[in-house]
Amino acid sequence: MGKSNNLHGSLRFLYVIFAFFSAFFMGALKGLLVGPIASSVLILGNVAVILGMFPPHVSWTVYTLVKTNRFDIPLKVALLLALPTLFGIWLGLSIAGTVLVGLGYGFFTPWFASFEAFRHGDDESKTLYHCVMDGSWGTIQGSCTVVTDFADICCHSYPLYLKELRESSASNEIRTLRLIHVPGSIVAGLVGLIVDVPLFAAIIIIKSPYMLFMGWYRLSHDLISREGPFLETACIPIAGLTILLWPLVVVGSILVSIFTSIFIGLYASVILYQERSFWRAVAYVIAMVAEFDEYTNDRLYLREGTFLPKPKYQKKRTSQSSELSVDAKFSSVHADAPAILVPNFAHSKSVRETIQEVKMVQVWVAMMRSCEMRGKDLLDAGAITPADLNSFLKAKGGNEASVISVGLPCYSCLQSLLSSIKAGSDGFLLLDGTELTHLNRPNDKLLDWFFQPLMVLKEQIRAIKLEEGEERFLQRVVLYGK
Repeated sequence: MGKSNNLHGSLRFLYVIFAFFSAFFMGALKGLLVGPIASSVLILGNVAVILGMFPPHVSWTVYTLVKTNRFDIPLKVALLLALPTLFGIWLGLSIAGTVLVGLGYGFFTPWFASFEAFRHGDDESKTLYHCVMDGSWGTIQGSCTVVTDFADICCHSYPLYLKELRESSASNEIRTLRLIHVPGSIVAGLVGLIVDVPLFAAIIIIKSPYMLFMGWYRLSHDLISREGPFLETACIPIAGLTILLWPLVVVGSILVSIFTSIFIGLYASVILYQERSFWRAVAYVIAMVAEFDEYTNDRLYLREGTFLPKPKYQKKRTSQSSELSVDAKFSSVHADAPAILVPNFAHSKSVRETIQEVKMVQVWVAMMRSCEMRGKDLLDAGAITPADLNSFLKAKGGNEASVISVGLPCYSCLQSLLSSIKAGSDGFLLLDGTELTHLNRPNDKLLDWFFQPLMVLKEQIRAIKLEEGEERFLQRVVLYGK
């Protein structure tokens, strides 16, 4: 019996090894076959968008800088003089980044897709099918999706941001630039580059051997103890590929750290502009090295904190009185015991936070009322039936009652978008007539996820100029999902 179990375990181990190397070579073969096509689509598409939109981007940016009231004349002149350099950096970094992303996506996505096939269970035929087919045509489609999304950002999101910057009210805070700070900003940026880039590189290179061997140790430990990524048998091939490619992860971390240190160092110029102090900019440069050392220590589970100096480089802009309130109360524990001062810390919200909360409540109330009113209209018109309402009340999740739970909110949102377009609004019109724009919208993370995509969708609907019949068809598709 024991020999049978040992034989079964040995065969299982050999099967896992065979499956791993089969998926490894199959993924490499798919990467060689599909990678050039997917990479070419992504690289050529994004580069075409970058170069094709470069003249409009330059003209739009210059026009916005001239027309906006948010900057004073010296700052406008400084930005206009810096534009050639900034656009040159944009061209170089965007094209280089596109090439790297295209090569990585095109060659590694089919490779990893071969290992993802092991998640489909113990059916060997199904696993073999997905190992061969996954990551081939899907990778090419993914490249097209990346190009489309990037084109949407360049053609819609960036012009929309510039439009808001041009049309922003002059009552907002005007950013000024004193010419006396220009030489200091240049020197601060150079100091940031000279100090941060070498020190960031030294820190990450010194710690990279530890990252390499500690990563291998942790992955090997998880493999032996069947923990972490090796908890399930289906994940073993993927984790095995991670062990093989771990040196590439370490090298990539080094390159990314050195690359980001360039921008972190240059940001010292911004700190000088904000704080109006060269020494605070120098303090920022020193503090960023300590922050990076502390960050890498936390990631690699080394000693807590850092021994490097971390000076403060920003002034406190909020007073202590606005952060907490102390209510002193006296009480006695025993009859003869002295009174004890017990501070009661209560968070007091600023007026701005209160206003934002009221606006957020206003948005959600308007959306709920819109769903309610439009739902009643659809019910009166017979588009929603009592059977739909009954199925919604009895639904327990999934795709049940999708007309009420999904279709009605989407229909209500579409109607609000169409109303905003017909009214010529630059934002999103709520049911009570309030216009929600980038300037007055609540500073809420959840709203951020929805607002910008809705604005892009509104501009796309506005651009295609739907006719009445097309609007009705779109409303029917949104409501019923078919």
